[in-house]
Amino acid sequence: MKLRFRTIFWAGAGVVLVAAIGWSFLPRPVPADFAQVERGALVVTVQDEGYTRVREVYTVSAPVGGRLLRVEAEPGDPVAIGETLANILPSDPAFLDARSQGEAEAARQAAEALLVFANAEVTRAEAEMEFARTEMTRITTLAERGTVSQGAVDRAELQLRSAEAALSTARANVRARIAERDAAAARLMEPGDDGIARGVVDLTSPIEGRVLRRLQESETVLLPGAPILELGDPRDLEIVAELLSTDAVRISEGAAATIEAWGGQGSLNARVRLIEPTGFLKISALGVEEQRVNVVLDLVDPPQDWTSLGHGFRVEPRIEIWRGNNEIIVPVAALFRTPDGWACFVEERGRARLRIVELGRSNGINAQILSGLEPGETLVLYPSDRITDGVQVRGRG
Repeated sequence: MKLRFRTIFWAGAGVVLVAAIGWSFLPRPVPADFAQVERGALVVTVQDEGYTRVREVYTVSAPVGGRLLRVEAEPGDPVAIGETLANILPSDPAFLDARSQGEAEAARQAAEALLVFANAEVTRAEAEMEFARTEMTRITTLAERGTVSQGAVDRAELQLRSAEAALSTARANVRARIAERDAAAARLMEPGDDGIARGVVDLTSPIEGRVLRRLQESETVLLPGAPILELGDPRDLEIVAELLSTDAVRISEGAAATIEAWGGQGSLNARVRLIEPTGFLKISALGVEEQRVNVVLDLVDPPQDWTSLGHGFRVEPRIEIWRGNNEIIVPVAALFRTPDGWACFVEERGRARLRIVELGRSNGINAQILSGLEPGETLVLYPSDRITDGVQVRGRG
């Protein structure tokens, strides 16, 4: 009896041992991460660094040679039209030879011609503003009746603000041309003439805005035309993005954009106004020569949303180049290349099945699937070399 018990015990132990060894050699499911195939919106963008700049920068320069008195205006100080910004004690002008006299006279005539052109620009800007104001009134009336959308009202309001800004710019340009004409006339004065050679020359502001840069601060002797101050209106900003030329060709004027990493809360809305027709060579931080193109964007949000931005601030524009609203989208992390094209692993009843797909557009995070997958299917993310067609998979954790 005892012998029979021992036999049964050791036989059972052997069966258990053999079963344990066999179980240890059975294939185990490979742990993996999963994601669902979804249908939704896909937006493809290009992003790069950019900077802000005042749309119109005015340089206050010395109209005559002489001693510049100390400039008290500081960067950021507000200035009004006609406000005195600097003073120059002019040198006694020298006699002009025949050639210099002719050049000065030609410069005066050119300044007068530019002034005529600037006045014509003011007339055109006034007409455009009047049209924009009339259009705004008409759109507002139609919106109150419910016949137009709020988007039309917003576009009419943006058009009116742009027309007002254009008129202000045109009027400021007239004042600048007047200053150029006066400077050209001053160059024709000779010793003993009544005029600027007998007193202090006041340099006044041609615009209402702020001091952007002070190029001369201490008292010094300047030649005619030497820059002293740069002025501009920080409320009239634009964004300049230096994009690779291969990215710039995919962008169209009027494309929507968002401004990120600008230092404030959230992001700002912008729109592409201009893609400059000429590129330039730029050396990257890694020493690579790159052909880049300036893409200029206008801020769409009201100025009170970005009052902390100024001239020359760093931003990161993200410009939309394509949008799909009802696309089959999958994470890029689930896709990989095979000799037959793009592929992924689909989880079916606990096993990974290789599936060849036709890929559309991609934004680096999600990709558009043209064929090969259906919404609701489960994909394996970041497939390793342990995952092959038919292998068992299970979720991590």
